[in-house]
Amino acid sequence: MAEIVAVCISVEKGTQKFEVPEIVLKKDHGIVGDAHAGNWHRQVSLLGEESVDKVRGLLPQIKPGAFAENILTRGMILYELPVGTRLRAGEVLLEVTQIGKECHQGCEIRRLTGDCVMPREGIFAKVLEEGNIRPGDCLEVEE
Repeated sequence: MAEIVAVCISVEKGTQKFEVPEIVLKKDHGIVGDAHAGNWHRQVSLLGEESVDKVRGLLPQIKPGAFAENILTRGMILYELPVGTRLRAGEVLLEVTQIGKECHQGCEIRRLTGDCVMPREGIFAKVLEEGNIRPGDCLEVEE
């Protein structure tokens, strides 16, 4: 079983997210107060610490939210999950809608390291059941 390491939001698109104590997720909307919320297929972004570890050698002080992820996890290889997978995170039920994304503009991470894992290894989901998610909550695939 995986664990939620950190939860993050941003108030403007195109900026790094910042860590918060908990996030509130609404069905068909996403995270309350996050710039990417809305009725679309990429309401919530998730990235595994296993992916972040790939750039930690170059950026050892990298903080949660640096890749613009809403939810940072540990213990599950997220990008191997097929689209349609349902994930239970705390009280919330998410459905994976996309693996990776096209990076339209060079992010700060790519500028500093020459690479960014989010376009290949980040995943996106929509909210099926609402609730709150906090660091320490479990993340598991729901059958």
